[in-house]
Amino acid sequence: MSHRAGSPSSVSPKSSKVERKGQEGRTALEKHVAFFDRNGDGVVYPWETYQGFRALGTGRLTSAIVAIFVNMGLSGKTRPGKGFSPLLPIEVKNSRFGIHGSDTNVYDKDGRFVESKFEEMFKKHARKHKDALTSKEIKQLLKTNREPNDFNGWVSALLEWKLLQNLAKDKNGLLTKDVVRGVYDGSLFTQLEKQRSSSSSRGKKQKLP
Repeated sequence: MSHRAGSPSSVSPKSSKVERKGQEGRTALEKHVAFFDRNGDGVVYPWETYQGFRALGTGRLTSAIVAIFVNMGLSGKTRPGKGFSPLLPIEVKNSRFGIHGSDTNVYDKDGRFVESKFEEMFKKHARKHKDALTSKEIKQLLKTNREPNDFNGWVSALLEWKLLQNLAKDKNGLLTKDVVRGVYDGSLFTQLEKQRSSSSSRGKKQKLP
C-alpha cells in the first residue's frame, strides 16, 4: 500500500520545477496534470507519472500500477488525430479530452475550475462537517455521481478519491475543503511534495553524527 504523507498545512508551497516553467494561461486541469510533467516539456510519460506519485509519498508498487492505468487511459484521448504510441504520452495541453464521466463536474468541458459546482458538492455531501468530507460521505458522493453503464467513469472516480484520501486525509480521516480545492489545480501536489521533501531532509540531518 502507499504511504500517506502528512496532511498539508495552510502555508503555500514554493514554486516547483513545473511551475517555474510557466503555468500562466493554463486551466486548472492542465495545472493538475502538469505536476506530473516532471521535466516541463508539456508531455507526461508513464515514468513521470510514477515519479510524481513517488514524490507525493505513494509506494513503489501503487505508483507503478497507477502510472500504467493513468497513461493507458489518457494517452490516446489527449493525442487526438495521432496514432498509438507505445510510450503512452499524455499531452498536458489536451488534458480536457481526458475528463471522464461520473465525475463532480467541478471541471467544465475545457478543464476550468467551476466554483459553483465545487461549493455545491460540499453543500450537498458535507453533512457532518460543512468544510470537510468523511469517508462515508465520499462513498455517497461517488454513488450519486454514477452515470448509467459508465464503468470506466466509476472506476476512475473511485481510484481518484481513494488516492486523495490516502495522500491527504487529516488525523481524523477527513478531507478538508481546502485540500480538495487544491487537488483540482494541482497546488496540493506541490505542497505535499514540499512537505515530504522537508521531512526527508530533517530525517537525514538527525541521522548525521
